[in-house]
Amino acid sequence: MLEQIRSEFMSVGYWPVEVLLIRVGGALLLCGLIGLERETKNHPAGLRTHMLVGLASTVYCLLMLELVQRTGELPDSVRMDPIRVIEAVTGGVAFLAAGLIVFAKGEIKGLTTGASLWLAASVGLCCGLGLWALALIATVPALAINRLLKIVEDKTL
Repeated sequence: MLEQIRSEFMSVGYWPVEVLLIRVGGALLLCGLIGLERETKNHPAGLRTHMLVGLASTVYCLLMLELVQRTGELPDSVRMDPIRVIEAVTGGVAFLAAGLIVFAKGEIKGLTTGASLWLAASVGLCCGLGLWALALIATVPALAINRLLKIVEDKTL
C-alpha cells in the first residue's frame, strides 16, 4: 500500500520533470515581463495576475498533452478534442479581461490590460506546447506595443 502511494506521487507522466520545469518557468518569465510592464504603469492587473494567467494556461496545455499521450489507454468510447483546451483558456481569460474593462466618465479604462491578459494566456499556451519561438515572437512586440507606443501616443495627444 505504501509503495502504491509513493508511486502515485512520484509519477510525473509522459514529460520529464525538466521539460515541465522549463515550460512552466518560461511561461512565468515571459508572462511576468508583460505583467511587469502593466505593474509599472499602476494598472489593476499587473505582475502577479499575468504570471498566474500564463501559469494556468501552461498547466492546462500540459494536461491536454498528457491526456493525448494517454489516448491509447482509454476505451474507444472516450473521444478527445485538444482544441477544447485552447477554447476553454481563451474563454476563461476573456471573462477575466472583460472584468477589467470599465466605462467611467465617458472613457474606457482597462482595455489594454485586458488585452495583455489575453495575450499572456496565449504565451502560456505556447510555453506549454514548447513553442518557444512563438512565445518570444509574441512577448517582444507586446512589450514594445505597451511601452513604446504609449510614449508615442502621449507625445501626439
